[in-house]
Amino acid sequence: MRWVLPDFIQDALPDEAADIERLRRLMLDAFRVRGYRLVQPPLLEYLDSLTTGAGQDLKLRTFKLVDQLSGRTMGVRADMTPQVARIDAHLLNQAGVARLCYCGSVLHALPSSLTATREPIQLGAELYGHVGIDADAEMIRLLADVMALAEVPAERIDVGHVGLFRALAAGAGLAPEREEALFDLLQSKDVPGLAEVLDGVAEPQRSALLALPRLYGGREVLGRAAEVLPRLPEVRAALAELSRLAGMLQDLPLSFDLADLRGYHYHSGAVFAAYAGGSPAALALGGRYDAVGEAFGRGRPATGFSLDLRRFASRGARAPARGAILAPMKGDPALAEAVAALRADGEIVVTELPGHAGTWKAAGCDRQLISGGDGWTVAPLSEER
Repeated sequence: MRWVLPDFIQDALPDEAADIERLRRLMLDAFRVRGYRLVQPPLLEYLDSLTTGAGQDLKLRTFKLVDQLSGRTMGVRADMTPQVARIDAHLLNQAGVARLCYCGSVLHALPSSLTATREPIQLGAELYGHVGIDADAEMIRLLADVMALAEVPAERIDVGHVGLFRALAAGAGLAPEREEALFDLLQSKDVPGLAEVLDGVAEPQRSALLALPRLYGGREVLGRAAEVLPRLPEVRAALAELSRLAGMLQDLPLSFDLADLRGYHYHSGAVFAAYAGGSPAALALGGRYDAVGEAFGRGRPATGFSLDLRRFASRGARAPARGAILAPMKGDPALAEAVAALRADGEIVVTELPGHAGTWKAAGCDRQLISGGDGWTVAPLSEER
């Protein structure tokens, strides 16, 4: 059956494709007027470039193949963020702040969930060269702005900080494999499993790590965290950054989840996830990742976010279908001029072809160009058409 596609791979039919394209233009224009410049990385790169600094998860999601020219292992991008970091570090190589954005298909060897596609259309924005929390605040606000433009306003934006876990895990002296197990248990908020893994860990790190899954809610969570977590310099710095974010973004639906460590191997500071449209899964993910550029010879502070346009198109309000205007096939200069003027105004004008099977209404037309005393004018499509 040649028409059957692989599992978790789908076509985008006209209505969905139109919504995806509308959202792409809307969001990229929103980035552009805020100073974010568009880049277009290649679909294929050498594998070590695509997966640098991103941890085992991205390596497992990347399709691999052998380059017939060089004999080296290549990969089909599963995430565009490392590519944009390479562009900033190695190609642009500019001093100071750089704002970049991107949009394109990525391919996953495995779906992220039972309902996810293996070919997301990833759109994102990245800010390089600023280490302060102001840059993180800009990214979260930008995300909220484009979600509102897409008519999928953020209902909740969960914020966490990878630095908290790093400081506590380092103080506990955990071996790498034990730290990995701890990370997985924190993500699932498995408190009994945490207690088992933390058996033998000294205080106060043990109690602090056990407290992380309960540190979830509004701004008051930061106060509770300051009381129950050890007063390590890294912990105090992370909580201070989160408190500043809460103050700078009081008009946004921020919540705090100090056990949310998505991208732990990749991120280095504040992380965030946006939820909307009744979806149990986050519609957008972001955070700070200061170390990724080092693999490309120029480590730069960086923060950003990305989302899948396919998921947004399925959640947002569908744009009303715009009917087309049917134009007769005639070699009339006045008709050609009328058609050109309508198309310049954004109208859809299709030319009537001879031998058309079916009705023009079924083909999407609801109006027609007719000739009269005033030249060519638009009129409702007659019933028999």
